[in-house]
Amino acid sequence: MKSESFVEITGKLSGTMLMMVMLTTDASSDPIQHAIAHYQSISTYQAVIESLHAQSSEPDVIRYYYKKPGYVRMEVIAPKFSGAVLIYTPESRLIKVWLFGHGHFPYFSFSPENKLVQSPSGQRVDRSDLGAFFHNVTTLQSKGNTTAISNESIAGQSTLHFEVEAHKGVSISGVSKFQLWLDPVTGFPLKVMSYKVDGELIERVVMSDYKINPVFPVGFFDH
Repeated sequence: MKSESFVEITGKLSGTMLMMVMLTTDASSDPIQHAIAHYQSISTYQAVIESLHAQSSEPDVIRYYYKKPGYVRMEVIAPKFSGAVLIYTPESRLIKVWLFGHGHFPYFSFSPENKLVQSPSGQRVDRSDLGAFFHNVTTLQSKGNTTAISNESIAGQSTLHFEVEAHKGVSISGVSKFQLWLDPVTGFPLKVMSYKVDGELIERVVMSDYKINPVFPVGFFDH
């Protein structure tokens, strides 16, 4: 049997100790509240997001940019419309779409309510940021239970795995249960799986390449 190195053993112990600290009942050490507090302290972030809907054969991949109080930019990587750019601004309350890159003809404007610019699960661009996500999670928490699962690794990165499940028959925006894998330092989600009331998987989302408080160039969110 292969023996574990001192580094591997201490790494596992550190993960276990971290999990024990994060699982205390004190609300100040609730990892989700920690994540929200960290999110409230930042101004901008960006990430690569892979979302696989239950009815899709391959994930949608985008590079996502956000600036408070509600500016969103999405750059499509795959599989369809690679190179397309979507920008939402709170002033216009419109989503502008360039099929061949920002500033290139043709372009279109849509309301966030238009299903043409929503994800297969109904996710709206103007409600796509982590703040809206954490709001849904905490609302579900208030109507159900939060369970710590384990300390796990995703792509070599340590995560804290939690389950937030509403009481029987209850859902928020169609979601009755979240499986969450959170970064133990920032609290930001690295993986999320959402489920319907009947237990059917809605969507699996993986987030990577986070950058916290990046400085975006002038005009980056301009229509």
